[in-house]
Amino acid sequence: MSRTTHIGCACGKTRLEVRGNPILVSECLCDSCRAAAGRLATLPGAANMLTTYHATPSAEYRKDRIGVLSGAENLKEFRLSPSSGSRRVVATCCNTPVFLEMKGGHWLSLYLHLWPEEARPKAELRTMTGDLADRSGLPADIPNLKTHTVAFYAKLLAAWIAMGFRNPKIAVAGKIDV
Repeated sequence: MSRTTHIGCACGKTRLEVRGNPILVSECLCDSCRAAAGRLATLPGAANMLTTYHATPSAEYRKDRIGVLSGAENLKEFRLSPSSGSRRVVATCCNTPVFLEMKGGHWLSLYLHLWPEEARPKAELRTMTGDLADRSGLPADIPNLKTHTVAFYAKLLAAWIAMGFRNPKIAVAGKIDV
C-alpha cells in the first residue's frame, strides 16, 4: 500500500492525498447521482462531471486512506434534500465536486475528474443502469450492471473488515444549496 496519489480541485486550492489502491472504480447511473451532478453543474464556474452517457465516474476509497492536504475550509456539503442519506462534497473555491459520502459508509466515492487525465483510474463497471429508461446507448466496454451486485458489496465489506469496522468522520466547513 505504499502508493500515494495527490489529487485536487480545478483551481488547485483544495488538495487531497489518497493512499493505496481504490476498493473499486465505477460509474454510477442512479437517479440520485445524475440529479446531483446536474444541479452541481449549475454552480458558477463548475464543470459537468457526467460522461456523455450521463454516468458519474468515481473511485471508492477507504476513508482512512484519504487525507485533506489543503483547502479543508472550502469543503461544503450538498444534499438533494434535507433528509438525503447521502451527501456530495464540493470544493467551493472553484465549485469542483470532490466526493460522495453515503450515510454510515466507511468509504468515499472520489470523483474521477480530480485526477489528471493521464493518471485517472479506469472504471471497472457501471452500476445502477436499471434506473435508466433506455440502456441501449451505454458502451459495452465494461459490465453494465442493473443494480449493485453481491460482489460490489463484498468488496466494500472486505474493506470495512480491513479497517477494523471503523468509520472515520469526514468534517466539512458548511453547506451549500443548489
